[in-house]
Amino acid sequence: MSNVYRVDGAPVGGATTVSFGERFQSSEQFDHIFKEGMSLVERTASYLDGPGRKEAKGLAGGVGVLYATESMRLTTRLLDLASWLLIRRALREGEITEEEARKKRRRVKLQAFGRPSHVKGYSELPSGLQNLIEESFQLHDRISQIDRILTSPSAAEAPEAAVNPVAHQVGLLQRAFAAKVS
Repeated sequence: MSNVYRVDGAPVGGATTVSFGERFQSSEQFDHIFKEGMSLVERTASYLDGPGRKEAKGLAGGVGVLYATESMRLTTRLLDLASWLLIRRALREGEITEEEARKKRRRVKLQAFGRPSHVKGYSELPSGLQNLIEESFQLHDRISQIDRILTSPSAAEAPEAAVNPVAHQVGLLQRAFAAKVS
């Protein structure tokens, strides 16, 4: 059995690792999520500066405080999501390196504050704000899931045994028997 290698350096017949991150960033799906995220940021700013401001003035006591609290949480969540999207786009466009993207990403907090729908008075908030909050959590959930995939150790970085222990053992056997036959 001879050692034959493909152009990319992997052994012929060996597994090829495809980077989800690279594929995702250059896909239409990323473009769609990017546009969706930026659109949500714009719609939220427009709502909070316009109709939301007028609606907030008519809210009584605790609901007014809840409106202020939830609008600030919404704004913070959207700024984090927009930062994540902009970092990924900059990486795709070659404006920053992978290492720079990792450093910048560490500063972005994709933590989800608890869903406010169970909070007393939430149902009294204007429907416009409620809708934006729900949309932001849906986008947050999708981006968080993608981020977990992108930041988990890739198969290319992990040792072969950690990726597929059976394939690792088969490879050891093949190399052992190939050495004796040669």
